[in-house]
Amino acid sequence: MKLSRKDILGIKELSVEEITLILDTADSFLEVSTREIKKVPTLRGKSVINLFYEASTRTRTSFEIAAKRLSADTINISASTSSVVKGETLIDTAKNIEAMNPDLIVIRHSAAGAPHMLASLLRQSIINAGDGAHEHPTQALLDMMTIRSRKGRIAGLKAAIIGDITHSRVARSNIHGLTKMGAHVVVSGPATMLPRDIETLGVVPCVRIEEAIKDADIIMMLRIQTEREKQNVFPSLREYAQYFSLNPKNIVLARKDCIVMHPGPMNRGVEISPEIADGSHSVILDQVTNGVAVRMALLYLLTGGNS
Repeated sequence: MKLSRKDILGIKELSVEEITLILDTADSFLEVSTREIKKVPTLRGKSVINLFYEASTRTRTSFEIAAKRLSADTINISASTSSVVKGETLIDTAKNIEAMNPDLIVIRHSAAGAPHMLASLLRQSIINAGDGAHEHPTQALLDMMTIRSRKGRIAGLKAAIIGDITHSRVARSNIHGLTKMGAHVVVSGPATMLPRDIETLGVVPCVRIEEAIKDADIIMMLRIQTEREKQNVFPSLREYAQYFSLNPKNIVLARKDCIVMHPGPMNRGVEISPEIADGSHSVILDQVTNGVAVRMALLYLLTGGNS
């Protein structure tokens, strides 16, 4: 089976078969990162542009590493060091990049829908590396890969997503992905951080974190998206941590073999205690490792690389 689409813009439009293909392909690329020489000639001669209008550590670095491990040429462009600071629009920037004839463009932008607009204008494949509070599809894919690798399946598991649901593109993509793959998803956070119509996405909202994580197989903690909030939506970080932090006292409500996830960056002591972040339940660093493999898989599938 081949990926029959030009772009990866969100999890919402992917089928179960497409998600499975991406995860299976990513599994096959994991081994490359364990070699003494971590490189294969699969995408030699291809070029990938990383166009990032927002700050990033894990996503940008892993896309760059993924491309280089496949032998593709990689160019990184940050808004702060590009002609954007001189007033150039996103469309003009993209059209100039297109004229240089790269094979694929990875974009992160603060505006929801920016990758979709580029996909409709450019002939190159576009990968959404996060657009506003809309979606972050590659994060959801690496999260599903991590769950599948630790649990052997996704269907039938209870996943609790805790924190700033309203502003989190990670939450939205994971809700789409996990529900499609058969998981039972519950969400929890302050009332000001839960969309009113969240049930329409097929999840169950919980007022208290204790209710959400009870008997959970997967606990996914989210960072407070302060950069996207236009006003204060909770009294203080101390109060938030008191009611919605994952810690040694409340994690005992989850299943004994539960896994704890976080997309990063973590605010230790706010949404997650250091003991949990570094403890036996944590698969946070596994997520980072799997992120490289997932992004290798997407670059390979979208550029038509050969085995």
